[in-house]
Amino acid sequence: MKFKSLTAVLGAALACMPVLAQSNWPAKPITMVVGFAAGGATDAVARIIAKHLGDELKTNVVVDNKAGAGGNIATELVARAEADGYTILLGSVGSLTVAPHLVAKLPYKPLEDFAPVTMAVVFSNVLVVKPDLPVHTLAEYIALAKKEPGKLSYASPGIGGAGHLAGELLKLRAGIDVTHVAFKGGGPAMLALLGGQIDSFMSTPPTAGPHIKTGKVRALATTGAKRDPLMPDVPTVAEQGFPGFDTLNWYAYVVPVKTPKPIVERFSKALVKILSNPDVVRELELKGLSPSPGTPAELAAYMKREYDTWAEVVSKAGIKPE
Repeated sequence: MKFKSLTAVLGAALACMPVLAQSNWPAKPITMVVGFAAGGATDAVARIIAKHLGDELKTNVVVDNKAGAGGNIATELVARAEADGYTILLGSVGSLTVAPHLVAKLPYKPLEDFAPVTMAVVFSNVLVVKPDLPVHTLAEYIALAKKEPGKLSYASPGIGGAGHLAGELLKLRAGIDVTHVAFKGGGPAMLALLGGQIDSFMSTPPTAGPHIKTGKVRALATTGAKRDPLMPDVPTVAEQGFPGFDTLNWYAYVVPVKTPKPIVERFSKALVKILSNPDVVRELELKGLSPSPGTPAELAAYMKREYDTWAEVVSKAGIKPE
C-alpha cells in the first residue's frame, strides 16, 4: 500500500510539472529564428519585434539567422525544436505554404508540424533592375526579355519564396524566358544587383526602398493589387497590362506543434499587442510593411488558403519539384 501511495504521489507530481513549467515561462531567453540572412526584410521585421517581445515577456529574445533553401532550413529547425516555448519562427509564405509544392522530399509538413501564433506583416514585392539596364517600364523589360530569351536574369531571396513565385508568375503571364537566380536572403541578392552580377531582382520594399531613393536601382512594378504605400509612384504589374496579377508576401509567427496551448496564447497575446502598437505600426509602415495581427485560428485558415493557391500556381507554371 505504501509503495502504491508513493507511486501515486510521484505520478501526480510529474503530471503537474508541465503546468508548473508553463506558469514559470519564460525562465530563460527565447530564440526567434529567421530563415534569411541579415539585411533583408524578414530580418528587419524580426529585429523590430524582438526587442518589444523581450520587454513584453520580460526576457531576452535573440534573433537567429539560419539562412538557406528559401527559409526551409530554419523552418525545419523549428519544426524539430523542443516544444517548450523557447523557439519561435518568423516564417514566410515560401517555407510555410509554397515549399511543399516545390521540394520533392521536404523534411517537414508546414500545416501539421506547427502551431500558428499570429500573422505579422503583409506586403507586395517590387521588381527592380540595375540602373544601366536599358529599360524604364515593365513593358520595356518584357520586350528586352523577348528579344533575348534566357539572357536576362532575376534574383529572389530563395527558391519557393514569394519573390520567386511572383517572378515565375510574371514569366508565365508575359510569356518570357528570364533566368532565376536564388540567394540566401534579400540582403545578398541586393548586393549582387548593386554589383551588376544580376540584371533584376524581385525584391521587397524594405530591401529595395533605400536604393530606389538613391537611384542605385530602378523600380519597374509592384506585385500587389494596389500600389505599395512606400512607393506610390511605382505602378503595379496589374496596371501595366496584366489585370488580376496579385501576389503578396507575408511573414507569420509559428511554434512547434506540441507547444503547450497556454504558451501559444501568451505568445499570441504579446505579439498582437506589439503589432498593434502605434510606434511599431509606424516603424513597419515606413518600410512598406503592413502589420496584420490576428488569432492563431485566423492564421491557420490563411495558411491553408495560401497552401492551396500556390499549389495551383506551381502546377500551372509548370515548376517541377526539385
